[in-house]
Amino acid sequence: MKLVYVFDAYCGWSHGFSGTLREVTARHPELPVEVVSGGLFTGTRRVPIREFGYVQGANAKIGELTGAEFGDGYERLIAEGSFIMDSEAAARGVAALRQTAPDRAAELATALQHAFYVDGLSLSDPATYRTVAEATGLNAEAVLAAFAAPETGTAAEIDFRRAAALGVTGFPTLLAVDGDCITPLAYGHATADEVGERLLAVAA
Repeated sequence: MKLVYVFDAYCGWSHGFSGTLREVTARHPELPVEVVSGGLFTGTRRVPIREFGYVQGANAKIGELTGAEFGDGYERLIAEGSFIMDSEAAARGVAALRQTAPDRAAELATALQHAFYVDGLSLSDPATYRTVAEATGLNAEAVLAAFAAPETGTAAEIDFRRAAALGVTGFPTLLAVDGDCITPLAYGHATADEVGERLLAVAA
């Protein structure tokens, strides 16, 4: 059995789930984790952040419910309003980090969300991946080369198709996958204890 974490790096609820994900993976080191990017802001949804008027209210709710931090750098992006969230670029970044350190995919996904939601760094900017790589002890040049490679764009598209094939319609979604058996463990929000109880039920 493995865990499949389907998220979007530009999804506030996914950022809110980071603490639960860290705790679940720490409690269950025996379970490999596959991280899949979902593609929340693609196509016509790639518009200035000011057009999502619900963002600040949603973030307040996320912070209250999960304890997630939304930093000053991110708040400045919201206030200025012109920033465009591009989930294809973010998914390429996830793929580049995942390729560089496959066994740390969950940790790196949460580090990438920290870069945006706390530090206000663009996930379309290669410099962000240098920052994340250096902060997490990865080879920055390898991550940047992977981010720029054409195969990484293909990996992002494969992720989007994988999320759809799993039947995921919202982010974050955490699944237990055992062969052809797929069991939802969390959708949107759950505590580590709740996920642990559902895992026990799956294993029973």
